[in-house]
Amino acid sequence: MSILYIVATPIGNLDDITLRALSTFKNVNIIACEDTRITGTLLAHHGITGKKLITLAAHNEINSTKGIIKLLEEDNDVALCTDRGTPGISDPGERLVEEAYNRGIKVIPIPGVSATTTLISVAGNIGKTWMFEGFLPKTAGKLTRRLEELMSFPCSFVIYESPFRILKTLGAITEIDKNRIIVVGRELTKLHEEVIKGTAEEIYNEFAKRDAIKGEFAIIVCPNTPQRQDDKSNQEIC
Repeated sequence: MSILYIVATPIGNLDDITLRALSTFKNVNIIACEDTRITGTLLAHHGITGKKLITLAAHNEINSTKGIIKLLEEDNDVALCTDRGTPGISDPGERLVEEAYNRGIKVIPIPGVSATTTLISVAGNIGKTWMFEGFLPKTAGKLTRRLEELMSFPCSFVIYESPFRILKTLGAITEIDKNRIIVVGRELTKLHEEVIKGTAEEIYNEFAKRDAIKGEFAIIVCPNTPQRQDDKSNQEIC
C-alpha cells in the first residue's frame, strides 16, 4: 500500500530539518512541492539527488491533487512539502490529504518546523491558550471586523503577514487597542531574524519609522490579561 508523507521543512535556516524528514525524502522517488526550485535547493543542500519533483501550489491544487492521487494509487509513495514550514498551515495540502483519506490511502505526518510554534517558544507569557488564524482578509473593512472579533476572545491568536501589509495590520490592531501586547517575529530563523514584544502602538511606531520593511511576519496578539501556563483556576474556553 502506498503512503502519502506530509513533511515539514525549514522556514528559513536550511539546517532546521529533522533526520526523519531527510530520511523520508531519500526513500521516496516522488516529492510534491510548492516551488521545485526552493525544494530543489533544500534537497541539494542535504545531498539528496535524483528525485522527481512535481508542483502542488495554490494555482494548480485541484489538478495536481488528481495527478498525485493517481500516482499514489499506482503504488508510489509520495512526500508532500511546501516552501517553508508545515503543509496545510496557511499553505496548500489539505485538499490532497482529504482526498487521500477518501481513497483509503495512508497518510503519515513527518513533523518539524512551524513559524507559529517558533514564535510562541520565544514569546514569553502569552497565556495558556492560543489559536491560529493565519492570513487576515485583505480589504480594510473585513480586516478590521475580523481583528475586532479575534481581539474580543480571552486568548492569544497568531496571524501571518507580508512586508507589504504589515503596517496596515499593525495600524488596525493599534486603532482597536493601542495598549494590547503583541509579539512580532520577522524573518524567523533567517540571517536578519527579529523578535519584538511590546504594545501595539509601540511596535507600529517602530516599523513606521523604518525606511524599508522586508521579510515575512508572524504575529501573536495577546489577550488583555494572559493566564499563566501554571494557573489552572478560572480556565476559559476560547
